[in-house]
Amino acid sequence: MKILVTGGAGFIGSHLCKYLISIGNHVTCIDNFYTGSKKNLLAIAKNPNFKFIEADITKKINFKVDQIFNLACPASPVHYQKDPLNTIKTNTLGMINILENAYKNNSTVLQASTSEVYGDPLISPQEESYWGNVNPIGIRSCYDEGKRIAETMCTDFSKQMKINIKIARIFNTYGSNMQKDDGRVISNFFVQAMQNKDLTVYGDGNQTRSFCFIEDMLDGLVRLMNEKEYNINPVNLGNPEEFKVSDVAKIIIRLTKSKSKITYQNLPSDDPKIRKPDISLAKKRLDWYPKIQLLDGLRETESYFRSII
Repeated sequence: MKILVTGGAGFIGSHLCKYLISIGNHVTCIDNFYTGSKKNLLAIAKNPNFKFIEADITKKINFKVDQIFNLACPASPVHYQKDPLNTIKTNTLGMINILENAYKNNSTVLQASTSEVYGDPLISPQEESYWGNVNPIGIRSCYDEGKRIAETMCTDFSKQMKINIKIARIFNTYGSNMQKDDGRVISNFFVQAMQNKDLTVYGDGNQTRSFCFIEDMLDGLVRLMNEKEYNINPVNLGNPEEFKVSDVAKIIIRLTKSKSKITYQNLPSDDPKIRKPDISLAKKRLDWYPKIQLLDGLRETESYFRSII
């Protein structure tokens, strides 16, 4: 198939491009390099089934493709809070451009939504029917609310314009091609540990996250895109195994044989206290569940960070 991956030079997007090519597809990748990197695409840059175009989805696009994976949006707080207006535009104007392109060219769209649509949840685990607990004017709202309205656009376009659309609510994902300065838990801890600096834990460290290795996430995204049943309902994709942030810090210190210690700082505003997906729907609809254990995934991720630090 002919497939467009927006945000394809980013962490998940670059892995997705490589994976889609490996299974026989022709992939066009667009990215404006706001957070993506050309280095992430070096392994496939010369592949005859790969094409890269530097572009921004907030501008009109026209690609005649079978499928569109829309991953174009900065996903870590450091990056999406740097220019919140750009984040909002990507999630609104960009989403409209993707959907109009899909309608014009009869493409199926997979929208990369996020667990952040649940905000600082009051229930755990979070299932797709939960409406969330989001601050609409907080420092995270450009991303949280931006992704929520993108889901609304997808749903209404699907109903009114009869476009085939899939929505994946992606939970914390980790692996190679992460940026060392993106402010995410795993990348922060590896960089600090490898430099024997104190690992920074925000809050008391008892807040929880669920970490999904990139290979499992790719499998889930492709399964959802290729699902035959027409169903617009969002699907959680993430690892339901829950860890305290402080425990992850200790694991990474041991894994890297670091001399680092753990320091604690104030929890940022609106930072969620719990994060654990209910993946019952993914198991039922996609026969999907994560297979890679955290320690195994962290070992592979450690090798990547050692190569760039």
